[in-house]
Amino acid sequence: MKTTSDFPSINERVPEGVTNDGKPIRVMIVDDSMFVTKQISQILSSEGFDIVATAADGAEGVEKYKELYPEVDLVTMDITMPRMDGVTALEKIIEFDKNANVVMVSALGKQDLVKKSLMLGAKNYIVKPLDRKKVLERVLSSIK
Repeated sequence: MKTTSDFPSINERVPEGVTNDGKPIRVMIVDDSMFVTKQISQILSSEGFDIVATAADGAEGVEKYKELYPEVDLVTMDITMPRMDGVTALEKIIEFDKNANVVMVSALGKQDLVKKSLMLGAKNYIVKPLDRKKVLERVLSSIK
């Protein structure tokens, strides 16, 4: 009977969501859409990232970031949300932690808000609908 050791692994590679010392990169997802949250979560989890928290709006996101600090390496932040929008939440997180890694998630047509976010300290942005390759590319470039 053949075992897995009989077959060379063609997929043997280190997941991209893991640091050089083998620890998963810890991510918090802030989005009012459960669908988008699940999509980002699946994309990142499949590469070894650890989803440490999710939040449904900016206010909850800021609160959870402060609670979990410094146990969050990266935040994905939707721009348009109820209660507190992503740009305001970004400002509050940067105010609290000037080294925070925040990647904005935006629908098409929100370029002015994306530019404002980048000027305020966001490291990058992702445009919806989400593309797996682009999500990983933008997230990874924001933490390296």
